[in-house]
Amino acid sequence: MAYNKAKEEKKWRLWKEAEEKQLRSLGVSEDTIEKLHVHDWAIFNSDRRYYQRMQESGTYLEEVAEDTTPPEIKTVEDFLDSIENQQLFHVLIKVDRLTLQIALMKMQGYSVRETALHFGVTEKAVYRRMDRLKEKLKKFFE
Repeated sequence: MAYNKAKEEKKWRLWKEAEEKQLRSLGVSEDTIEKLHVHDWAIFNSDRRYYQRMQESGTYLEEVAEDTTPPEIKTVEDFLDSIENQQLFHVLIKVDRLTLQIALMKMQGYSVRETALHFGVTEKAVYRRMDRLKEKLKKFFE
């Protein structure tokens, strides 16, 4: 939420007026009340600058985060293009296309049943292909 200087200043003024009224009723001198007012105003301005800078840096970080979101992977080609490790890429490029498509659907959150129906294979075939892929990846990570 954005920092609203006018709103915060209004709240500060209302608080300060109430405080000064109470100090006057207690018999505090006007000189002391004025010194407190100047001091509190300096603190308010310091806080205001801090919150405004925090807001600016927050929006900057949000913009940077939005810019660095990776594109959505929709195809096997996109999946292979997103791999930065050359050795892993060479392992996956040797895997058959259907297995990579099954892995991609699994990454996208589809169930084994949905994946099997989509490709016209049995659920056991999907499990078996994923197991073979896992074995190849285990060798790569060892």
